[in-house]
Amino acid sequence: MTLQAVLWVALGGAIGATARYAVGETLKTTSGFPVATLGVNLLGSLLMGLLIGWLARQAAPQEGLHDGLRLFLAVGLLGGFTTFSAFSMDVFMLLDKREFFSATAYLGGSLIGGVALFIGGYMLVKAG
Repeated sequence: MTLQAVLWVALGGAIGATARYAVGETLKTTSGFPVATLGVNLLGSLLMGLLIGWLARQAAPQEGLHDGLRLFLAVGLLGGFTTFSAFSMDVFMLLDKREFFSATAYLGGSLIGGVALFIGGYMLVKAG
């Protein structure tokens, strides 16, 4: 772990976490359904698939540039933008309120939707 790697992750994480906060404030609802967390996690999965697909297509990545981009975008930005801890809390809150249908829809939409969007993004870029 180098100082440069830590700085790439920190910068990306700060931007990603700020973007997540902005989305959360923009998509606040009174319904209690965690639309913002679902949205950022699904969008983050799609973006991660696109990014990893793009990185995989690079025939001869420049040493250091490839790692820097991956650290900044995947680990930092998208890692800060998406959030498993908020997802876990949201599931608990829905279950605690006995909103079992919403909890199930949220779990399924997040897990299946996230994996499907990652694969779709990856395949879209990799095939192109």
